[in-house]
Amino acid sequence: MSSLDHPAVAKVAAALAEAGRHEAAAGIRILPAEVRTAALAAEALGVEVGAIANSLVFRAVFADRTAPLLALTSGAHRANTTTLAALIGAESVERADPEFVRTHTGQAIGGVAPVGHPAPMLTLVDTALQAYDTVWAAAGHAKSVFPTTFADLVAVTGGQPADVAA
Repeated sequence: MSSLDHPAVAKVAAALAEAGRHEAAAGIRILPAEVRTAALAAEALGVEVGAIANSLVFRAVFADRTAPLLALTSGAHRANTTTLAALIGAESVERADPEFVRTHTGQAIGGVAPVGHPAPMLTLVDTALQAYDTVWAAAGHAKSVFPTTFADLVAVTGGQPADVAA
């Protein structure tokens, strides 16, 4: 099975197509090696690390519940969990373990895409990504990426633009 046939990649392609992002779906690339970090992805694609949209899943703790939070963060910096909590009104935002990530995305850490999840989730999109004409995001597998834009990431995820590194 090629990575393009991988079930998570197929779900991402279908989600992009369903959202009318046919160019992004058609642009899914399978790289020769896994690119589990923004630096590796940038090197493989020949782009600046800031043009890589890291899909980071956190556990957001509210007074009455815990929920997944997807932060689409520029590879040029780290998301600040205190800032993330303030942006969404959570008591805290904590790193999620691999099981939590897979449960809420259907994907493994290192290949989590912005779309193709079992259910929509609260999403913040790093405004630093606006600086790039083309942004690259994971496509459901550690070897897969797709081209998109900041505006399309906000649109397809229903995300809220935010300065996640503050």
